[in-house]
Amino acid sequence: MAQKFNQRVDRILAARRSLVCVGLDPDPALMPKALRKLSPARQLDRFLDGILTATMPHAAAYKMQLGAYFQYGIPGLEALEKLPGRIGPTRLRILDLKANDIPNTMRMFRDGIFRTLKFDAVTVTPWLGWETLQPFLEDSTHGAFVVAHSSNPGSLDFQDIPTPRGPLWLAVVGEVRRLAHAHGNLGVVLGATFSDAFRAARASLGNGIPILVPGVGAQGGSLATAVREGVDAHGRGLIVNASRSILYASAESNWKRAAGAEAERLKVQINQLRAGLRTAG
Repeated sequence: MAQKFNQRVDRILAARRSLVCVGLDPDPALMPKALRKLSPARQLDRFLDGILTATMPHAAAYKMQLGAYFQYGIPGLEALEKLPGRIGPTRLRILDLKANDIPNTMRMFRDGIFRTLKFDAVTVTPWLGWETLQPFLEDSTHGAFVVAHSSNPGSLDFQDIPTPRGPLWLAVVGEVRRLAHAHGNLGVVLGATFSDAFRAARASLGNGIPILVPGVGAQGGSLATAVREGVDAHGRGLIVNASRSILYASAESNWKRAAGAEAERLKVQINQLRAGLRTAG
């Protein structure tokens, strides 16, 4: 029987001894100086290859924000198409799309992202109703991370609205738990900039349901709180994403070495925080 996605997440995090996710979000304005005069296609190839080589020893996952590739047009989409194969199956490959639409359209998203492009997981939102996520629940070998509490300041406009089950974001987490126990392939997105949310989220989710955490790098979220309150009883169940702080650690000739060093620093810091916790192994 094929392994369910959430089981695979746990296996990869344990095998890599890392909770680090590198956000592969190329930005032309922040590119290393040596790459800025290259054509878009060559710039992306050189940059992504350098970042992957430098960070592979420290990363358990990679997350690609679709908008970062759209801005390059066709060269960007061609680069995105190659990334799952370049990364390989021993690390998680997540497409950050935050998709939501009617079920028929979501089925098209699912088939394109998982079968054609070979990503392992995608970010989604539940705002059109839980029925819209049914196509993803039909494929338990691939995953969907449901946005519960995002890292941007404006998330408070809607995500903290009171409901009978607590704030709206926590009601989303509760439904994800129910569906994850039934299908084995859902997690949540929880921004590190709202650190008070992690204890309640983990208490609701229990063990083995992963939390994808943006916002610990350039956005300044609390890494310590996210790790201490967000890991499960095994010290895992958390995927900590950093994009700009790793990719653009330096714009000089040492940009690859600097990116690798920042990814390693983040891994070590997270593992030190985990080591201070009592876990079940």
